[in-house]
Amino acid sequence: MAAPSTVPTPDAPRGAPPTHDEVIDVLGSVIDPELGADIVTLGMVPSVTVAPNGVVTVEIKLTIKGCPMRAEIKNEVESRVLLHPGVSKVDIVWGEMDADERSAVMTKARWNARQHAPDTEVPLSCKVLAIASGKGGVGKSSVTVNLAAAIAAGGRTVGVLDADIWGFSVPRLLGITDRMEARPVERDGEKTAAKIVPNELPVGDGLLKVVSTGFLVDEETALMWRGLMLTKAVEQFLRDVQWGELDYLLIDMPPGTGDVQMGLARMLPSTDLIVVTTPALAAQKVAQRAADMAKRSFLKV
Repeated sequence: MAAPSTVPTPDAPRGAPPTHDEVIDVLGSVIDPELGADIVTLGMVPSVTVAPNGVVTVEIKLTIKGCPMRAEIKNEVESRVLLHPGVSKVDIVWGEMDADERSAVMTKARWNARQHAPDTEVPLSCKVLAIASGKGGVGKSSVTVNLAAAIAAGGRTVGVLDADIWGFSVPRLLGITDRMEARPVERDGEKTAAKIVPNELPVGDGLLKVVSTGFLVDEETALMWRGLMLTKAVEQFLRDVQWGELDYLLIDMPPGTGDVQMGLARMLPSTDLIVVTTPALAAQKVAQRAADMAKRSFLKV
């Protein structure tokens, strides 16, 4: 005859159970690795209950059912809440957000990213548009240049950052061959460290300010840089270029969905993304991946 099954019982608490607010305070230290903010601020914890025997039940709503961060969040919640001497066990009830809740979470994550974004020389009032494709050869750079020129023709000052470090083509498309210069900038009567000065091109009643690796090396020169080096180059263009007054900044993104895209999301979290594709199925699939990556980095598409 089989022995009866036993149900594991919680460990005996070593003190009085925590209050609801104490548990919430602890959960406020659990960071969603993908969204970069704590799960309480993001609204992922709709309810917490504490039983007299020290069992804490936490309801957590994930943005999607198959969230890859679920196991990591579970471990963090359990390990942190169990540190309280009055907690005998932690039960987690998982749920999935609806469309409105997901939208609210992404808004909060975007705001949090803006609050913690590193300083750049891009004016806060500047509208930033990143033009991406995921796949090369679909006309992304042509769209960037033509859109920038059209906006500038209306009397705006538009920055163009050629972040396609490997395959820069903006200088050729705009017919600019001058090298960029670096010179000290005067602020409040004092000279600061040297900043890169963009090449300028009047268009209609407006002005283009253009930065590209193509102004630093010859077009025939092959750049053999790893992803991290590319990211550092883009970050330097954002920090060390004296953009001055800008109404818009258009960024011609490199193909792919890797380091450069994530670095941009970290430095300019208010960026909106325009995805360029062609009717070809392969191009559409890669463009969809680029859009998905952007949404996970809380960029608007």
